[in-house]
Amino acid sequence: MTLTIAPLQPLRATTSPHCELPLDTAARHLRDVLSTAIEYKSPHAALIVFDTHCELALTLADAYRRCLPEATFIDFDTVSAESILAAFAKLEAEDLVVLIQSTNFRLEAFRIRIELFKRALKVIEHPHLSRMTDQQALYYIDSLAYDPAYYRGVGRALKARIDSARFGVVDSGGERLVFDSPFESAKLNIGDYSEMTNVGGQFPIGEVFTEAQDLEAVNGRVRIFVFGDTAFQVNQPEKPITLVITKGRVSDLIDSTPEFDQVIANIRADEGEVWLRELGFGMNRAFSQTRTVCDIGTYERMCGIHLSLGAKHGVYNKPQIKRATARYHVDVFAVTEAVYLDDERVYSDGAWQVG
Repeated sequence: MTLTIAPLQPLRATTSPHCELPLDTAARHLRDVLSTAIEYKSPHAALIVFDTHCELALTLADAYRRCLPEATFIDFDTVSAESILAAFAKLEAEDLVVLIQSTNFRLEAFRIRIELFKRALKVIEHPHLSRMTDQQALYYIDSLAYDPAYYRGVGRALKARIDSARFGVVDSGGERLVFDSPFESAKLNIGDYSEMTNVGGQFPIGEVFTEAQDLEAVNGRVRIFVFGDTAFQVNQPEKPITLVITKGRVSDLIDSTPEFDQVIANIRADEGEVWLRELGFGMNRAFSQTRTVCDIGTYERMCGIHLSLGAKHGVYNKPQIKRATARYHVDVFAVTEAVYLDDERVYSDGAWQVG
């Protein structure tokens, strides 16, 4: 097998003339992720697969070189798919794979992260980096900071309150969305994999999510300031859109836009109605209502509330929803003024008030 192994020096001599990306900061954050969240240790092998299509990908690759000087680096565009698969096959349990992707690597039918997890490998995935340039790239680097006291302390405190709550309310500035139901057992994405089968996933991290046990017990209104459009990118209308929710379904829209109308029309055409499912408690303080990035999968960690529209939510089963016909999971982001679990206010002033 012949691989193109990148030399151990920076991939480019200069940074972007538009916005210099802080390599030292990126390396510091990734060192914390590797040591504390992933708990990667030598002599386990590390394989970094990267491309060179955008400045953020180049910066992350250089940052990993600083953190993992003994790792093998493969430029995705210079070798065959068979060679990359062969490199994966040589790895053993608890070895590390890092995927640095300007878009999303394709290896035919091989579902990279899922297949690597099946082999008990640790995985860090950075997809869709080309969507984030200049200031957004700086936000992305900030979002990689790993504060275990915050993520694990606040994250677990949120889960404890969610799991014990009888109801909840999201106040989006004059509008209230009421979850008149206990919640499903909350799931954590906080960089602690000690009780999980797989180690790693898509970065950045920072989220606790659940949904109502009784989907039809969700009623009220919620103002959203961002939604995921048909290209899976952040769409921010000039003014927030108000969703009217009746028995867990979108029943009306106020101040909508043609782009959001199309999202709703697509869901209705294929699923018949528009369910509201996920209730996400985003924790990543690098993202806010004013600090946004274009990639919806990255922005999903934004510190505040996000919801999902559409029947698809593979983590939780509901009797009225058939997985085979559930196609849509569209993230929308609430103007988050306050969040209540039972009578306790757990979010105010742009931050979670637990832990």
